[in-house]
Amino acid sequence: MKQGKLTENCLKRSVLRKIGTYREEMQKGAALGQDCAFFSWKEETLVTTTQTVALPVKDAGRLAVYAADNNLAAAGAQNVGISLALTLPESLEEKELQELMQRIDDTCKELSIQISGGHTEISSRVNTPVISVTAFGYLEQKRVYESPSKEYDIVMSKFAAVEGTAVLLESEREKLQKSYAQSFLLGAAECAGHLSVREEAAIAVKSGVYAMHDLHQGGVFGALWELSRQIGVGLHVDLKKIPILQETIEICECLEVNPYQLLSGGALLMVTTDGEALVRELAEHGIPAACIGTTNAGNDKIICNEEEVRFLDKPGQDEIYRVFE
Repeated sequence: MKQGKLTENCLKRSVLRKIGTYREEMQKGAALGQDCAFFSWKEETLVTTTQTVALPVKDAGRLAVYAADNNLAAAGAQNVGISLALTLPESLEEKELQELMQRIDDTCKELSIQISGGHTEISSRVNTPVISVTAFGYLEQKRVYESPSKEYDIVMSKFAAVEGTAVLLESEREKLQKSYAQSFLLGAAECAGHLSVREEAAIAVKSGVYAMHDLHQGGVFGALWELSRQIGVGLHVDLKKIPILQETIEICECLEVNPYQLLSGGALLMVTTDGEALVRELAEHGIPAACIGTTNAGNDKIICNEEEVRFLDKPGQDEIYRVFE
């Protein structure tokens, strides 16, 4: 099997079909396009999710924390804390472990969440740290998702592939410095400062948004597919309306990767009845966003680029892994 997320068919065949439900507290469990599990917990609904990052970059721990936190935010949940599991290569020095943990703790402090514990071990089976973050929190208000009975707008916050851009800037800096001025690369590096979707998710929930899905592995195209499967709709998306930074486009062209299938943590898809109103509301809070398409009652997932029309495929391997092959 390839690096990255399991294919949809393999996930259904070998993982999801093997999971039973044994507790009456379970409200909604593992499913295609569903990043969080929901449990009845006294008067609250407990929400939990797990994200794993295994990339050879210094910010891998920070990315893992953001990925898990964003899952909860997109579910409309308040994050309380995380449990952390680290599998480390034998070559890792203790100083490097301290730096990894400091970055993780700094991110938790920034997000006001608590590291509750976890597990750490050394393994000869890995050559880069494998960081698994399980986040847990609670729903502030109960939300029930059902298939839309009419056409809804799809709004996307921030920009495509900002997470991937930050990773590429660190891992491929020497190559990029040969093609771009330092000032250009410094501007692109600012992408790493915008990886949380908490603020836009909170605004969207208050506005009465119908559904949300945060972006991560598989990029915009992967998230659109998962959103479609999550709420059972077809999609019609205009490629040119998907917001993307010029720096990202140029870096991806230089490294020959598709930015629309590249790590995109920090962006959020929101399904709502009035996309333009939500875009204006987000803009009032300094959050860039764009209405990129609509849902429909069919099954087709269509991406338009002027006169060119294509059907969205099932998510494949994230482009970041081609860079690290």
